[in-house]
Amino acid sequence: MHPRIYALRQAGVSIWLDTLSRRLLDSGRFAALVREDGVTGATSNPTIFARALAEDDGYAPELRRHAAAGATGTRELFFAVALGDVRRAAALLAPVHTASGGRDGFVSFQTTPDLADNAAGMVEQALDLWRRLSRPNVLIKVPATAAGVGATEELVACGVTVNVTLLFSLERYDAIIEAYLRGLERRLAAGRPLAGIASVASFFVSRVDAKADAVLPPSSPARGEVAIANAELAYELQRARFAGERWEQLRAAGAEAQRLLWASTATKDPAYSDVRYVERLIAPGVINTMPERTLRAFADHGTVGPPMGDAERARRVLDAAAADGADLAALAQELEREGVAAFDASYEQLRERIVAVLAASERATVGP
Repeated sequence: MHPRIYALRQAGVSIWLDTLSRRLLDSGRFAALVREDGVTGATSNPTIFARALAEDDGYAPELRRHAAAGATGTRELFFAVALGDVRRAAALLAPVHTASGGRDGFVSFQTTPDLADNAAGMVEQALDLWRRLSRPNVLIKVPATAAGVGATEELVACGVTVNVTLLFSLERYDAIIEAYLRGLERRLAAGRPLAGIASVASFFVSRVDAKADAVLPPSSPARGEVAIANAELAYELQRARFAGERWEQLRAAGAEAQRLLWASTATKDPAYSDVRYVERLIAPGVINTMPERTLRAFADHGTVGPPMGDAERARRVLDAAAADGADLAALAQELEREGVAAFDASYEQLRERIVAVLAASERATVGP
């Protein structure tokens, strides 16, 4: 393992890979990243799978086989091939999961974005995916929409491991923590076990700076600092909510705290360091999911500095941003809707790709 990656791991940061594809698995690169480069988890989303289906012809034969075997509809065909990738990644990460006592070594798969505002549909699909994957180290991703808050509580109460994604605001994060705690309390009241239930809350960072910087004046001291300040306060909130009598009762019954995951950690503004959202978001117990290029960049020139913990500075940054015209609540709502829309567009692209693959296969069978 590279010394800089080792130092990051020693600082308490779990490194997850923010991609998953058949090519990554077939090439042995994913296994090598786990074995040699400190990767202890992986995340996926509709955009990642849309890119994988577009770039890798290796999916085509399997899509044709599933269609010939009777799988109908683009959603079911997508699940048929994508869940296979998730199972393979979960198998490679199983030793990490075991060695960490079930706290690490997860791979995530997301519910379809057309259900982002449909709590009942989200729960139904998540339960189906959980049963089909049947792996203790799989996290089912649900968006942190208003519907996703209710879905999170219900899924945790059902014993599903959940990755709550598209988090941008502290208010919504607090609601997600409450949903997680209520789900655990419902299980405990029903006499069901809490051990083995894991959850992460995926707080997005670089997108927040991109949105805030677009409205802040060039002279604002908050430019390039809003996302990190937001994350700093999320970390403070996480430590506060998973403490005290209420939490200790759940912990004594076998519950694990919901971990914070930093997502969208590839730097979007070239004026900022390409490892900015790794170096500035170090703290014991957090997860940083990053593209491979960000992992390689950190191994090349990243620095492990002091851990997070300056909440007062973070509040000053957000106060300065508000004074300079950044309505953070409104920006967070815009980011949530844009995130859902982007995933929905990617989902439509991958469905169109599946239709195109099957149509090409049919033309080849029929001939000229």
